[in-house]
Amino acid sequence: MPDRGYSGPPSREGGAVRPRPNGARGPARFYGVGMFGRARRPAATGALALCATTLLALLALLALLALAPSGLARRPARVSTTGLLGGLNIASLDYGATTARLDSGVARAAALHAKVVRVDVPWSVMEPRGSNQIDPRALAFTDRLAADAQATGVKVIMLVESTPCWASSAPAAVLSRCNPRRSSQANAWPPVNPRDYGAFMAYLARRYGSQLAALEVWNEPDQANQRYLAGPEKPQRYAGILRAAYPAIKAVAPGLPVLGGSLVGSNGAFLRALYRAGIKGYYDGLSVHYYNLTLASVRSIHEVQLANGDNTPLWLNEFGFTSCWPRYRSQQQQACVTRALQATDLASIVRSLARVPYVASAVVYKLQGSTSEDFGVLSASGSHKPSFGALASAFASPLALPGRVTLGLRQAGRSVLASGSAPPGDFMRLEVRQGGVLRYFALFTLDRFNRYSITLPYQLGTSGLTVRVYQYWLGPERAVQSGI
Repeated sequence: MPDRGYSGPPSREGGAVRPRPNGARGPARFYGVGMFGRARRPAATGALALCATTLLALLALLALLALAPSGLARRPARVSTTGLLGGLNIASLDYGATTARLDSGVARAAALHAKVVRVDVPWSVMEPRGSNQIDPRALAFTDRLAADAQATGVKVIMLVESTPCWASSAPAAVLSRCNPRRSSQANAWPPVNPRDYGAFMAYLARRYGSQLAALEVWNEPDQANQRYLAGPEKPQRYAGILRAAYPAIKAVAPGLPVLGGSLVGSNGAFLRALYRAGIKGYYDGLSVHYYNLTLASVRSIHEVQLANGDNTPLWLNEFGFTSCWPRYRSQQQQACVTRALQATDLASIVRSLARVPYVASAVVYKLQGSTSEDFGVLSASGSHKPSFGALASAFASPLALPGRVTLGLRQAGRSVLASGSAPPGDFMRLEVRQGGVLRYFALFTLDRFNRYSITLPYQLGTSGLTVRVYQYWLGPERAVQSGI
């Protein structure tokens, strides 16, 4: 769920760049700028001169340059067909969930050409009072979910988190307030015995295996807010849960994919800790949830996988944009955009991801918004937003181009102003040449409206310049170029 963010400057993590904080979708941000030699003179011999940047910016620049051969500048592989599982997060099971909303959610997903829906099935709601004591109302909900999925041809990703009171490792003071009829802080603590969780996952796999696209083990164990996996030693505790769940599921449903990770951090720190804790071999794919710089984040975590000998596919099971502009500037820590831009952004991300072989799913958060957030492709009242039609088109034609980069140049006093727009979700690079020689470049991100505006250093002058701009995901082959 979308209350998350990133911290810190760009850094090298397994040959990729870590996204900046949520503000990265605010005004365009520079991650490195460089100017080579002197303007209007022959190429310098490797000397770098800063133009209105700090030493910190130079260090960031050098780090980014080192990544170009294997990380940032790597162009995703092109494919002619796609196996991408496009889908949406729909209404979850909770203590007041209704099957009517569930029926509508699956039907709307099918109308969107979705291949999957992702549904939160909390262990604490399904088995609130003891091992093998399944709640009849909750069971009716999941049975209806499976029936709807079978009827429409949509598969289900079941996300299973939340420890019941009877199994929770919460401290006594927290556990004393745990109530099997409503959610509480104790549900966020991992189970005392992970095998109890594994047994419940095996139950779901046995009962619903043919209707499931995957079972996702827990939610966002690296999330700092303590809402999903509370307590110390998170990598070790989560690894224990995953190592218990995987063999239990495979014993009853060998072909059912098991998803580990459910990560919100793309810098790889938590994933590397999970590798050290022994998770390899206990999942068929890694689930990730990226809202900021989505494409850069996917690429970053994939590079961390490869650096650690892991080539399992990535399942992007949460991403999205909130259409709360201009009423709000941010919502759930995410920058607000307009309804029209939400439509453009969602379609663009799906089409970008459809072109890489290592991404298995693109599951939008979410189907329907509410009075408190605007991430849905349906409004809180259930009406279609522009993103509904855009997403339906993207799911139906995922290999259409995700958009294009634009560039305009004009003189602004003693300098040249370069401005334009681009598809969302990744870092951008601007290059300036004089006489065919690279004189200046800038690495930056777009603002929340997918625009950029960069004033070139006045030392370059205002004539005889060739400027090109490209998005790293699309690669330099799709750069746009203009001269002045």
